[in-house]
Amino acid sequence: MIFPKKVTIGDITVRDGFQHEEKFIPTKAKLWCLEELILAGVRHVEVTNLGNPAGMPQFSDGEELFRLLYASKRIAHLLGEVELTVVTIREKAVERAIELKKRGYGPTRILQMVSTSPSHMVKNSGLDHKDYWNMTEKCIQQAHDAGIKVNGTISTIWGCPIEGPTELKKAVEFTKRYLSLGADDIEHADHDGSAPPDKAYEYFSSILDAIPNPELHIAHFHVTRGWGLANVLAALQAGITRYEGTMGGIGGQPANFVDGCPVAGTGSYYYKDPSITGLVSTEDMAVMMDEMGIDTGLDIDRLLTVGLTVEKIVGRQLRSESIHSGRIPKTGTRARTLTKG
Repeated sequence: MIFPKKVTIGDITVRDGFQHEEKFIPTKAKLWCLEELILAGVRHVEVTNLGNPAGMPQFSDGEELFRLLYASKRIAHLLGEVELTVVTIREKAVERAIELKKRGYGPTRILQMVSTSPSHMVKNSGLDHKDYWNMTEKCIQQAHDAGIKVNGTISTIWGCPIEGPTELKKAVEFTKRYLSLGADDIEHADHDGSAPPDKAYEYFSSILDAIPNPELHIAHFHVTRGWGLANVLAALQAGITRYEGTMGGIGGQPANFVDGCPVAGTGSYYYKDPSITGLVSTEDMAVMMDEMGIDTGLDIDRLLTVGLTVEKIVGRQLRSESIHSGRIPKTGTRARTLTKG
């Protein structure tokens, strides 16, 4: 098995992770998470969603969070190295991102999102494919004019929670279309955990055959069925070098119930048990890659400490194994005891 020698791991806890929480995460806690992740070496983070906060109150503090982030003395010396992403599915969100940029504390990158499934496309954005592509072409140009990069995210690649199976080749076509419109990179997302490892390998191999620059591609896996790290391994084997996860593997569909009140979110949850959603754990992915001799550029011990605190922030034990079991010991009391025995 041949793997890349170096990878980039982005973390999207504060956006994708917290969006599924049914309680409002305090703004200062979100800021702390972003600061600590950056101090641990993460250079790609998602800060918030600039869509309508009435439907997603978790992000009602988006503007304030950006202001505090840019004012933070703890990371002032590093902020210029970090890509700060926001989700902007519709035009008004893009306009908000550009306005924040003009004020001097806005995102450096926005995320546009298309689903290969027509039904999921409408549910997630309120637009059909024709209207979406017309809109996103304009948004990409507007963002670039404002000095903001654009990520094109493709979801329902391996399957749709509404329609069922989807065609992998459609996602390859959408990747090419995004890039032709000027997108700076592409996130390939298994948003509902439908990808088995063999299909993850097949898809990413076909993507790199079609567009062979690995810097353009980001792998985003959910663990709905427990296949997340297996899919990471498959993507590594295919040659993908960019990944993202969340602390403790949290995240998923925007919550439709926050602080005791029903909210719109994106409608009904796709699964009877909403706790089974979530992404690949950033901590476990980083530890696994480190053990494989792959350079992540991260301070892994600090990352594990952050993971323990994120559990306190959300108020429950999360799905990272590594923050409790630790890294594999190479020296120490246990190793010495075994040697003497």
